[in-house]
Amino acid sequence: MFSFGLLGIILHMQNLRINFNQIFNFHPDGTIAPKASVRVGGVKLGSGVKLGRGIKVGGRDLFEWSGKDLSVTQDGDTWAINGYYE
Repeated sequence: MFSFGLLGIILHMQNLRINFNQIFNFHPDGTIAPKASVRVGGVKLGSGVKLGRGIKVGGRDLFEWSGKDLSVTQDGDTWAINGYYE
């Protein structure tokens, strides 16, 4: 089952299925950071911005998506995360 995020479907771009771990790095201190710029729910994060558990971006705790496949579109050098697959 596919669950859409706050961005919804972007019809003019191709949705790609990419695993969370391909977009985010896990750090020994328990944080995650995007490998490249990402946008979630209208909020853009630059690469290397560290997030801890419970920190919400675009209304979502990204740790909930850890290990899941994401539906993304690429907008220049930014990955727009549109949702995830169950």
